[in-house]
Amino acid sequence: MVRPSPVRPGFTAWVDNLARQHTDALVAAAVEGGLASDEALDSVQESFTTFLTLPHARTLAEHREDCGALLAILVRNAARNVRRRHLRPRPAPPADEPSILDDSPSVATLVAAAEQHIVMLGCADKLAEIQRAVVRLRVLEEIGSGAAAAQLGLSAGRVAGLLHRAKAALQLCMVE
Repeated sequence: MVRPSPVRPGFTAWVDNLARQHTDALVAAAVEGGLASDEALDSVQESFTTFLTLPHARTLAEHREDCGALLAILVRNAARNVRRRHLRPRPAPPADEPSILDDSPSVATLVAAAEQHIVMLGCADKLAEIQRAVVRLRVLEEIGSGAAAAQLGLSAGRVAGLLHRAKAALQLCMVE
């Protein structure tokens, strides 16, 4: 469908006529290429912009058929690029999939916990070697009092006393 155009001289008139003559066919080609009508119109406009920025665009004004063919190629490439770049929104995930939002702690909470862990390691380094061994076995490895005493060659009462003093020393160090 050729739309009437006011008469304009030179290159501007040629561009105006080119747009009026080829837009409908180019949009149809983009729709055939798999785009929605609004995306097709955007790809046609992008193709016209690309065409007009070509260094030899003014010399192509003399070859009207070649201009139409070149524009068709540019539109097909623009449509392919839209599909390739996934500019269309992806479909929403099904309701049965887990949400990406979860109840995990915030970054600030994780940083605070890491800082507290570093302080705790510094305080644990201040403990006597036997106290560190008792804390490692009883608290970290969750070994029972009798088994820890057997591994360390101590009585269960001695292990309980060492653990009590180690906990008190750690609490005091953490407050400082």
